[in-house]
Amino acid sequence: MKVFIVGASGLVGSNCMQHFATQGWEVKGSYFSYATEGTVFYNTLEPADPKNYDITTWNPDVIVHCGALTHVDYCETNEEESYQKTVQSTINIIGIANACKARLVYISTDYVFDGKDGPYTESAPLNPLSVYARHKLQGEQLVLKEVAKALVLRVTNIYGNEARGKNFVSRIVQQCKEGQKLTLKLPYDQFASPTNAMDIARAMYVLLRDNKNGIYHIGSTDYMNRVALALRVLQYYPDAQYELIPLSTDELNQAAARPLLGGFVTAKFSKEYPDFLFSNIDDFMKQ
Repeated sequence: MKVFIVGASGLVGSNCMQHFATQGWEVKGSYFSYATEGTVFYNTLEPADPKNYDITTWNPDVIVHCGALTHVDYCETNEEESYQKTVQSTINIIGIANACKARLVYISTDYVFDGKDGPYTESAPLNPLSVYARHKLQGEQLVLKEVAKALVLRVTNIYGNEARGKNFVSRIVQQCKEGQKLTLKLPYDQFASPTNAMDIARAMYVLLRDNKNGIYHIGSTDYMNRVALALRVLQYYPDAQYELIPLSTDELNQAAARPLLGGFVTAKFSKEYPDFLFSNIDDFMKQ
């Protein structure tokens, strides 16, 4: 199996690249603004850029699209940029996937729901609340419509090992290791399913191996708010100095609306893969 990963220097993409390679697949991945070892340049907004790696000539069996503008509040006030980096980039990747006759995997989010009745199954009613969420939903709908046997994985609150350590858990760990005092103003009313990026890679692998398609919700056994998640991490650093300030979403006054009861019911995936064990935040911290 030949797999090309768009956005392989990021959290999900890098874990996919690592896991697929250990399973014996031929893997190549791209970066845009941040190069990591083994990645090649590709600008999804300019497929004709002469610096772009020639994906079509490499002719992958599968393309995994991990790229998007994920800063939710920034998207709210920069709608055109959000469209370009999330929807237009997906349209461009769809064109390449179809030219290669490759399957396409699209990474989506629980933000396609309004958070009034979560956690969610795949068939739950869709109601995105923000610019970011609407564009992510638009992307997944285009992929499912335009690419045969496309696979959409909805994920949320991703953490794990990555080169830049940008994710929420990694930032807390790094600050604790450096002896910094943390000031954490976190919402107590936003719930989701924090998920290790390596579990996403492992789940994607078995789904691709078995030629699955359609939408799957991928989430850990954890279901918690950001306050509980931070405290779970901090318990592994008993000497850490921190101030934890629980706030309501209204008090945070964020530019973009958030789904409050988000996260997933993963019954569809679990029924098909009953022996697949998801890790949790404690497993990650004990590593």
